[in-house]
Amino acid sequence: MKEDYQMKVSRKLLSVTPEDNYLLVKTDGAQFQVYLLDENIIRIRGTFKDQFDTEESYALVKTAWDDQLDDLFKDERQKVAPLAIKAEDKGKEYLIAGPKYDLHINKEPFEFKITNKNGTVLHEDLAKRSFMQDDHGRSYHYTKMGDHNFFYGFGEKSGELNKFKRRMRMHNTDSLGWNATKSDPLYKMIPFYINLDASLNTATGMFYNNSYDSVFDMDSEHSNYWKRFSYFECDGGDIDLFFIGGPTVKDVVEHYTDLTGRSAMAPLASLGYMGSTMYYTELDTNSDQAILDFVDTCKKNGIPCDGFFLSSGYTSGSDGKRYVFNWNKKRFPDPNNFVEELKQRGVLLAPNIKPGMLLTHPFMKDFEAGNAFVKTPDKKGYEVDQYWGGDAHFIDFTSEDGRNTWNDFMTKALLSKGITSIWNDNNEYEINDGQAQVAADGLGKPIESLKPIMSTMMAKSARKAIHDYNPNVRPYITNRAGFAGIQRYAQTWAGDNRTSWTNVKYNVPTILGMGLSGVANQGCDIGGFDGPAPEPELFVRWVQNGIFQPRFSIHSSNDDNTVTEPWMYPKFMSYIRDAIRLRYRLVPYFYSLLFEASTKGSPIMRPLVYEFQEDPKVLEESFEFMLGSSLLVANVLDKGQTIKSVYLPKGANWVNLSDGHYYDGGQTIQVPVDLHSIPMFLRTGGIIPTAPGLMNIHNQVIDSLNLLIEPSEASSFTLYEDDGKTNDYQSGNYLTTNYQVSSSNDGVVVDVHNAGSYASKVKQFKLEVLCPQTAPAQVSILGKEIEQFLNYDKFVNASQGWFFNGENRRVIVKFERPSEADYQVALNFKVKDLISI
Repeated sequence: MKEDYQMKVSRKLLSVTPEDNYLLVKTDGAQFQVYLLDENIIRIRGTFKDQFDTEESYALVKTAWDDQLDDLFKDERQKVAPLAIKAEDKGKEYLIAGPKYDLHINKEPFEFKITNKNGTVLHEDLAKRSFMQDDHGRSYHYTKMGDHNFFYGFGEKSGELNKFKRRMRMHNTDSLGWNATKSDPLYKMIPFYINLDASLNTATGMFYNNSYDSVFDMDSEHSNYWKRFSYFECDGGDIDLFFIGGPTVKDVVEHYTDLTGRSAMAPLASLGYMGSTMYYTELDTNSDQAILDFVDTCKKNGIPCDGFFLSSGYTSGSDGKRYVFNWNKKRFPDPNNFVEELKQRGVLLAPNIKPGMLLTHPFMKDFEAGNAFVKTPDKKGYEVDQYWGGDAHFIDFTSEDGRNTWNDFMTKALLSKGITSIWNDNNEYEINDGQAQVAADGLGKPIESLKPIMSTMMAKSARKAIHDYNPNVRPYITNRAGFAGIQRYAQTWAGDNRTSWTNVKYNVPTILGMGLSGVANQGCDIGGFDGPAPEPELFVRWVQNGIFQPRFSIHSSNDDNTVTEPWMYPKFMSYIRDAIRLRYRLVPYFYSLLFEASTKGSPIMRPLVYEFQEDPKVLEESFEFMLGSSLLVANVLDKGQTIKSVYLPKGANWVNLSDGHYYDGGQTIQVPVDLHSIPMFLRTGGIIPTAPGLMNIHNQVIDSLNLLIEPSEASSFTLYEDDGKTNDYQSGNYLTTNYQVSSSNDGVVVDVHNAGSYASKVKQFKLEVLCPQTAPAQVSILGKEIEQFLNYDKFVNASQGWFFNGENRRVIVKFERPSEADYQVALNFKVKDLISI
């Protein structure tokens, strides 16, 4: 039963008391625990009750306090000693001084204020309204706003990247066919945002560790009686606030993922093209053969493919309803052979599974016996609610019984057949009665407090099942829903998007916002899931855009009896094929960026503000983005475009990769485009590794590597390699290769440093160095000059040497892997005097 609540507002400070590693702050309306977690993060935890709730977080991997779930997360969580904390009475306020940030507690009216060491205000509560609880039990935290605030993150949201003036609800929901400009909420719930104050060029972050339904209002609401404000509102639980320092957007993301975890290192093949459609699995018979034919047709048409997301039609019973873990034998008469046939073709299978089990499910008694479900409020039965196909029970993934029963069936039905990839779908847990009970790993709580946690724990559970069945296989999990920290376990995607020009465009800022929210590995259904087949131009543009998303899958459930396939428009297939092959050439770059995401939390697709925060013209940019730090992508996203307007950020100069033309940063240029165009610009100092000729990641060894280098600015790039399949990298079996580029009037030097125990399969290297002014006079490796070729045909057949391509002003240096771990490639630009004697 819900409690009776009274209005409470913190207006006056009553006391500040040192406790073990934290300060206890009491006011007339609430009490707070204040921790200096580290030099970048301040925790302010508030409750309106007499006692704080038990510490129990499913999101945090870095803590400084005992937590009831420490054992559950023992392999992920790091408990640190917090910084020493002391409150100094300054008369009207208490001052808590930290290494980088100072926390000020104003006595009356009560408020928290955070400044940097120069005294610049980075956060300030709205005094007299700072922390409040209403008579419905909802809690609020109000923050003052300035005139130059830009807000990013908030997890998966529609609309443009900057959420200023937006009011957004945090609630997991199944948003079929969602409107990409304004639908809210969507599938995921990540109560975190970045506040960039453009007047200070300083970014900070706010993470509210609360999984109740909540709201962020970023100056959408206005009152004449208060200064401008934003606020966070939650339906229950503590206000558990983590202030995260910058000063750059990049810093905030790194510190936030230090708190909630970095993206999982997925298998290398997950970066390939993943085929999918609901259509094949809804055929009356022989769906398996239809999928094998799809893979064979990809190969016939020269289109790489490394995976297939298997839609839930494979589980359909005789009544046409989905029954998870039940193979439909008319459609898939021999699942073991089907999985093996795909493996022989170099294709992994990721079957769709759903946590809602219809009451007519043939395995229902087994799951009931396993005590696997969410319970009714009185705990006397299992909760029933509406689901796809009818009434259903729901797996309780905060219950060890629930996880074990689920994983047992997953192992028997899927993993035992050689499957190592799982697609978790329809896991938003839209259970209407918030008082339905879940185990909460021994604490017992109402479902309203843990709905998004169910989705995250479903992904954790899948990883455990795969690890238990085959400890050295690297899991590949894809999740539709989740909470903060979902990145530790799964890749995600933006659910059932609508086929439209609006969606191909506005899916970009949705993905960029997820990257800023710690989820680096994500994407959307290319071509659109819901609605009619995409028209030819739209489909081409969507694929050209989708190849830069970490999750690249063409997936559809078209309502006009069509299937979205790469060859659906034969006259346009060459554009699709060329784009997908470009994706495959970029696989070494993507994999290195995924490694960076797993170690630093960096997004793979990055909004321009992430790399060029100092440029005020990028603060509102939603549709151009950086792939890593080197490549700017300005896809054509509007119908019928022949001229693309591209803004090139200040802070670098740029090379148009289509024609080699150099541009100064800080200007907008007009680029002619046709249907083949994918506007890409290399940053000066940019380094991009590519794999020539790669057509299948599973069955083809990457034994040749090209590096595109723009040397006019000093730069570096770290290439990451491992076996791409196992967990050996966790015990150090990987290789990092750092390429350090420097240049002067006399030449370009590329210093190469290899570190690690993994034996790279790359035997042949080709450096393509942009030389817009002067060709080299000589090239040396390890101090020894190598041969120059003037005849390109001879150069192609040589194992070592260099050739200058005058058409694109690039010098190509080709050589076999040196035996030395460290070596240097030097280009000498001293002009030869061919006339003087």
